[in-house]
Amino acid sequence: MTLEMMFVLILLLAMFAALVFEVARPDMVIFSVLVILMLSGILTAEEALSGFSNEGMLTVALLFIVAGVVQKSGLIHQMMEKWLRNSRSPRDSMMRFFVPTSAFSAFLNNTPIVVTLTPIIKKWCEDRGIAPSKFLIPLSYATILGGMITLMGTSTNLVIHGLLLDFGLEGFSLFTLAAVGIPVTLVGLIYLFTIGYKLLPDNKGFSQRLKEEPKEYIAEMKVTEAFGKPGKRVEQVGLRDLKGLYLIEIIRGKERISPVRSTTVIQVGDRLIFTGLISTIADLQKIKGLELETGTNIDLDDLKDGKINLVDAVVSDQSSLLSKSIKQSQFRSRYDAGVIAVHRNNERIKSKIGDIVLKPGDSLLLLTGTDFVEKYQRSNDFFVVSSLDTPAVLKQSAKKSWFSILMLLGMIGAVTLGWLSMFKAMALAVLVFLAAKIITPQEAKKYVHFNVLLLIASSFGIGAAMRKTGLAEWIADVLLDIGKPLGLLIILFMIYFLTNLFTEMISNSTAAVIMLPIGMEMAHTLQVDPMGIAVLIAIAASASFVTPIGYQTNLIVYGPGGYTFTDYVKAGLPLSLIVMVTSVLIIYQQWF
Repeated sequence: MTLEMMFVLILLLAMFAALVFEVARPDMVIFSVLVILMLSGILTAEEALSGFSNEGMLTVALLFIVAGVVQKSGLIHQMMEKWLRNSRSPRDSMMRFFVPTSAFSAFLNNTPIVVTLTPIIKKWCEDRGIAPSKFLIPLSYATILGGMITLMGTSTNLVIHGLLLDFGLEGFSLFTLAAVGIPVTLVGLIYLFTIGYKLLPDNKGFSQRLKEEPKEYIAEMKVTEAFGKPGKRVEQVGLRDLKGLYLIEIIRGKERISPVRSTTVIQVGDRLIFTGLISTIADLQKIKGLELETGTNIDLDDLKDGKINLVDAVVSDQSSLLSKSIKQSQFRSRYDAGVIAVHRNNERIKSKIGDIVLKPGDSLLLLTGTDFVEKYQRSNDFFVVSSLDTPAVLKQSAKKSWFSILMLLGMIGAVTLGWLSMFKAMALAVLVFLAAKIITPQEAKKYVHFNVLLLIASSFGIGAAMRKTGLAEWIADVLLDIGKPLGLLIILFMIYFLTNLFTEMISNSTAAVIMLPIGMEMAHTLQVDPMGIAVLIAIAASASFVTPIGYQTNLIVYGPGGYTFTDYVKAGLPLSLIVMVTSVLIIYQQWF
């Protein structure tokens, strides 16, 4: 092993550690490694930036826009709601929901599908007294399985396609992966409808617990004659920057004042409604003239008077809020929203709201203005998954909505018939959407997750460094020394297992970019079809079922389902093993 190879290997190990321990956002960690490789001279500027012009990465950017347009149409939302009305039992509902969901995810980005459908499932379950936790992990898993069927099903497939083109190979066709993806999806869904359903926890949803335990979230105090500060503003009497509490409404006779501003005047007889960490209400009782109303009949639902919404949001793994306390991030002024409570691992964090340091997957209960969902539903900071007073999804006319779907189908047809490459078809679709004014350039920009693209583009540079220094070849030789005596089938299992392990620890696209150069070197040494190895790595990199952090859709349902880390292990590990065995055996028969 040369010094350059050792340097790159040490950098990779440090990168893995930083990603696993969440030292910084994943895109920042990987981009930092890329910059170090460039500054050290291992990569030239051209090699380091090659990922930013890669066809696969650019296709992912266009996929975000196309998926956003279809999501904006609201047709999937409407179809699912109508389809569920006729379901008879939980198992029947699962089949009705997850079979079409898998089909949709074969042609659309998984993340907007899960963000769109999570509120529908939550509300449907809560209306029927069914635990949402029985449905939300299967929602994520069903989209992951469906994404394995086509080239455009997930960004990972497109990234590997782009890498194959860089290797001088022809890349994937639209349905290259279907030979493995369809059987794996069928087997996976059967597991979810039977064994998986029994292994999932029976947790109450966030909003269900909120309705059952409103006194944990809301308190009322009355301003008496002894208050002594009539006519003073909220900030003057010390009610603005409370530790763990948030003054959300003032009831004055028949008048309701909300939102409460720092300049709002307090008067004798006012009823002050607080939310947050109610156990700290004792601090307020020290203020002379404030009396706790122990028999309050105010409920959080009573606050939804058209001016305030209750919103459930999940902190993203790409969020700029990570590693900061809520107070440090200036959450209230930044988003014009108050944090009522934070849930993590199915437990409410019992500390002062402002002091809580947010982590990926944290579920936030927010009090917001009526336009919050519309403004922030595409934010990179969190996924809005609320089913409470969410504005209507349908934003387009019926003609534009159907035109969006027909355009998507036309694009799929053009790629299937070989008239256009995936990149050209998506570029044409985006151009038509802009020309027809179905979306504006500003909306298109909001749909693109630039942090995800930075992560993917930076990963390409790291893969290039592995190839250039010979590290990929060295690792391939080590693996072959272990696997050769055991046969090709065992080598395939080794490649799958290693890729899958990486994807559970770091991001799926990064795992694919690191493993593909190693896989290509092994295919060259063994003189086998490299396309089979590429398909194997694509499936293994997508099959993230064991942790909530391995795949973004797992993280989205983490908080709303009230799951713990071990719930993913219990339900996901058997599915992961089933997918591994099915995939490897099919690939072995098909390509080798």
